[in-house]
Amino acid sequence: MPADGLSTTLIQFLPFIAIIVLFYFMLIRPQQKRVKQHQAMVSGIKRGDTVVMSNGMVGKVTRVEDAEAMVEIAQGVNVRVIKSMVSEVRTKGQPVIANDTKA
Repeated sequence: MPADGLSTTLIQFLPFIAIIVLFYFMLIRPQQKRVKQHQAMVSGIKRGDTVVMSNGMVGKVTRVEDAEAMVEIAQGVNVRVIKSMVSEVRTKGQPVIANDTKA
């Protein structure tokens, strides 16, 4: 009865297949979506945007190149940053949201 052996083997591997599918939809697919969004955000950086870098510094973009951008972090202080290290882009018209903690 080779059909019995095949169905038993399939039933044994079914939980592993289900776990792989679960990992794909719970971990891999959302991460790929975040990476695509970050790449789109980084490619859309333009002069005058306010950016937050991965280390927490906030600055204004003064020049954009292929893989790098010049960011002014204080008046007259410009630093060259790799565009992929930008974690957030705030456009000119977008307000900065601060936590208002009043006791």
